[in-house]
Amino acid sequence: MPGYELSVSFWQQLLDWDKGLFLFLNHRLANPVFDAVLPYFRDSVFWAPFYLFMISFVVLNYGIKGIWWTLAFLATVALCDLTGTYGFKETVQRIRPCNEPSLAGQVRLVIRSCPGGYSFLSNHAANHFGLATFMVCSFRSIFKSWAFLFYLWAILVAFAQVYVGVHYPTDLLAGALLGVGAGFLTASGYRHYFGTLGPVT
Repeated sequence: MPGYELSVSFWQQLLDWDKGLFLFLNHRLANPVFDAVLPYFRDSVFWAPFYLFMISFVVLNYGIKGIWWTLAFLATVALCDLTGTYGFKETVQRIRPCNEPSLAGQVRLVIRSCPGGYSFLSNHAANHFGLATFMVCSFRSIFKSWAFLFYLWAILVAFAQVYVGVHYPTDLLAGALLGVGAGFLTASGYRHYFGTLGPVT
């Protein structure tokens, strides 16, 4: 069937492109600074002080409204994480590049061991793009265009997943799209019931 063969060919080309881009980012951009720094970017403990600062800042300055913001913040992570795991990882069951037999000996694993679980999609990308979108929507009136720096943070966290050898680029793209959708959803719900966060007086 020509249509079926064309579809298979397209997906195979996409997978080949994905692996090629993965190897480029994993190898060609390798340097001692990235090797030392980027593994921390995928560590939730490393970012814990930032999360705590943001939550404390909002709760201390906005009171009850800030507590509901915190709950929406946590709901964003939960929505991204649960959807990523049960809606995609357990359904698609794509093997991580660091465990992929066809890439044996080709992957630079910059962390101690390859994580368990599946590759598609990246929950790190989903969670951080979700939080970035939620915070951009929340703080746009306060930080203006600077609020979009939250996306730079999400991009760096996502890029680290490919660089250390645990995700393909399409895992990041799909995770980012899920995160943006989830973050916009929770931010819209928060604004519907509690309005926007205005400048601190």
